[in-house]
Amino acid sequence: MTFPDGGLRAWMVALGVGCGIGSTFGFVNAWGVFQAYYEETMLPDVPPSTLAWIGSVQYALVFIPGLVFGRLFDMGWFKLPLFIASSVLVTATFLVAQCTEFWQLILCQGLAVGFACGAIFGPMMGILPHWFQKKLGLAYGLTATGSSIGGTLFPIAVKNLIQEVGFPWTMRIIGFILVFTLGICNLTTDRRLPPKPRQGPFINLRAFKSPAYTFYSLSAFMNFLGLYTVLTYIDVSASSAGISQNLSFYLLPIANTGSLFGRIAAGFMADRFGPMNTIIPANIIAGVLTYAWPYSNSLGGYIAVAIVYGMSSGVYASLVAQPIVPMGERWDVGTRVGMAFTLLALGALAGPPISGSTVEAGVVLLLISRYLVLKGKLWGKC
Repeated sequence: MTFPDGGLRAWMVALGVGCGIGSTFGFVNAWGVFQAYYEETMLPDVPPSTLAWIGSVQYALVFIPGLVFGRLFDMGWFKLPLFIASSVLVTATFLVAQCTEFWQLILCQGLAVGFACGAIFGPMMGILPHWFQKKLGLAYGLTATGSSIGGTLFPIAVKNLIQEVGFPWTMRIIGFILVFTLGICNLTTDRRLPPKPRQGPFINLRAFKSPAYTFYSLSAFMNFLGLYTVLTYIDVSASSAGISQNLSFYLLPIANTGSLFGRIAAGFMADRFGPMNTIIPANIIAGVLTYAWPYSNSLGGYIAVAIVYGMSSGVYASLVAQPIVPMGERWDVGTRVGMAFTLLALGALAGPPISGSTVEAGVVLLLISRYLVLKGKLWGKC
């Protein structure tokens, strides 16, 4: 089996995947600015912990639908589900502009936007192995920058547009932006390898007979328990330390900018050293910073934490799906990624309240999975 590993068509697919990731994961990463607006202006009587469920549902649903849509992808269904999910995401974004109550927001922004993002994001992780093999890490790293770009630009755009044109028109403008980016995604992305017809259950639980896959899926769950802690609370922590809210707001975009460089570097390093060999050191750094950042008491310290944490967490976020590819057949990659993402989603949903040592536990499980992939060797590319 041969792969293009480059060329105009393959890189156009990568461009479309990047637009899809930016429109989904990048958009969801802008939740913090919405939470602040709802707390301060739209719904000041609703407890912040209640409002946070909108964002938590979004984060979880970015991954959970991959269980279904990953299998559909393996069966050959891609273009139609992508178009339908893109239409739902744009429609739901326009509907958020009309929301004035919490229950309306949880339905439109939490459930509808979250589910549509997940229906798009999951299959995006399965497309690249159809087009790349030797340069797969680079492709994953470059396309993952879509999330960083979206996570940087969407919060700044939303914050400034709300002040200029109000919330309803802000959401309409965001909706039109999504029409453009998702249009590119729909026009350029496609499968290359033929689907392999097979019988059996919709969920391939036999994949968990592989110890490497099982431990890797558990490591993803543990890592995502702690991954969003800094990104969720760093601006609030900075404000509590006496830093101006106008400055602390930009810590999240700064972290996403750092993530951009981390994702690009991760792609090159993964192709040379292997994705797990790249992920593990980055996760150790992220785990250390999870403990260290509450002790920052100056703007410079918070900026340093945001940049370094953004880079290290970006490495993991960009490569999280790649180690799964060689743990089975290419025609089954969508299903295996979807199952791992479902476990991962539970960690993303529950993570911020209970994180701390969870990232270190995730690193331990990663090391076990790496050991199993290498069949007992201490060093090797994996």
